Amino acid sequence: MKIIFTKHAESKFQIFSSGKVVINKENVLETVKSPDFKDIESDKPKIIVSKELIDKLILRVVYKKERGIITIVTFYPARKGRYEK
Repeated sequence: MKIIFTKHAESKFQIFSSGKVVINKENVLETVKSPDFKDIESDKPKIIVSKELIDKLILRVVYKKERGIITIVTFYPARKGRYEK
């Protein structure tokens, strides 16, 4: 399946490249391919997935899936336990 990033999502790599939390494309792709948690209801038609990033933090990725293409809309770190049900 083809995976593309919006301009907004691409710009986030710069933001998260030199801080306390470094997020790269590999982290985002791994979260989409093998999430610990998947929410398909709260932001339809978008899908929100998350995966443990580092101690006490998860990576949340928001994407949409159309005609066999996954489009990464955005991603961000979040405190573990805040979003998972």
